[in-house]
Amino acid sequence: MMNEQSVGMAKNDPSGAGIGLRGQHIPEIIQLQPDVPWFEILADNHLAEGGLIPQQLAAVRSSYPITFHCVGMSIAGVDALDMNYLEKIRSLAERFEPSWISDHLCFTQYANHQYHDLLPFPYSEESLAHICERVMKIQDYLGRELVVENVSTYLQYRDSSMTEGEFLKSLCEKTGCEILLDVNNAYVNEINHGIDARDFIAGLPAERIREVHLAGYEDKGEYLIDAHNNLVANPVWELYDYLVQLHGERPTLIEWDNDIPAFDILMEEAQRAERILAASADMSAKSLKAAAR
Repeated sequence: MMNEQSVGMAKNDPSGAGIGLRGQHIPEIIQLQPDVPWFEILADNHLAEGGLIPQQLAAVRSSYPITFHCVGMSIAGVDALDMNYLEKIRSLAERFEPSWISDHLCFTQYANHQYHDLLPFPYSEESLAHICERVMKIQDYLGRELVVENVSTYLQYRDSSMTEGEFLKSLCEKTGCEILLDVNNAYVNEINHGIDARDFIAGLPAERIREVHLAGYEDKGEYLIDAHNNLVANPVWELYDYLVQLHGERPTLIEWDNDIPAFDILMEEAQRAERILAASADMSAKSLKAAAR
């Protein structure tokens, strides 16, 4: 097995439909080198020093571009930023050179207790000022723009004075951060709260959308849970097609975290996303050709 400190690294930026890298698939990926344009790692699973995990990541990184997805920054939290955690993320990034680093627009920690959940906050001017300050500190420490993800929510705050889309747009304008647009989360919020997902997507600044996530939800009858344990549902595919037609192609990730299936299933999901991206690219090319006549 190659050493992670000396590994050569694939340099192309992510494009097309990638797949979330999960531990049970890594031996197969290393051995078979599947035709996947890029992988996203859950960075929190790769913070241990030494042993097999960093060696496996080095082997994958030698052949594929990667991005980092995090769950521990607690961007909207009121506890002090966890600089020990950020130092580990920065060190991992220096070693494996991800194309970008993302985390969720939420809080995960309060009073030094880690809740292991993506908890919402009110979309208010006070929250905006607080989160802008934290995002800028994180970006200064990591030495790069942060990519922030919209989350699924299961309650709303009376104190919110703006929509989620307005909040994200203002956050990008004030900090220079970018957006990881999770289409499944937008759909879950539409069903749970009546928030029009197409209006949400249309209101986002296209130039700030760095990445797109697709995942499967769990239907609880009266509400949906962003469970990441199913195939991407047809309404989410339709919403993704709308996004691509409106904002253009974006690097897209198939995200599956629970009841993880065989890797071939994830490949099939990624190929479906690729077909939507290809159709959009073909339509754009035809439009340009027609305009040039």
